[in-house]
Amino acid sequence: MIKFPIIRVITKLLIPYILLFAFYVQFHGDYGPGGGFQAGVIFAAALILYGLVFGLDAIKRVAPPIVIEKLMAIGVLVYAGTGFATMMLGGNFLDYDVLEHSFNHKYLPGGQHLGIFLVEVGVGITVTSVMTMIFYAFASRSRFV
Repeated sequence: MIKFPIIRVITKLLIPYILLFAFYVQFHGDYGPGGGFQAGVIFAAALILYGLVFGLDAIKRVAPPIVIEKLMAIGVLVYAGTGFATMMLGGNFLDYDVLEHSFNHKYLPGGQHLGIFLVEVGVGITVTSVMTMIFYAFASRSRFV
């Protein structure tokens, strides 16, 4: 934990912008560079910065490990659930074209975009939670001196 007040203030000012940039990368990933993995790493970097400056106990209050563990599973389930949903609609695994038709066979515009968006959200959630758990694992180890 860093006790310098300038670093703490700068960190508090920077974290919202880092998180906002992570959301931009996540939601702009369909149209340009970026996507779930990049956004997940940026989001986790904001959490890790908070943990480095304010201490491990502070970050565990903001993002409890039990919640992070559940988010790991939820992210994978979103990714796999999108694939299984396309199979249930008669296509192959992650065949986004079948998402264009609903159960009433009415045209739903943007099936490709919906499928890619869901997969990218799942990847982003998973990467954020895994990177945060790796930080928790390394930060909670005691030093052998």
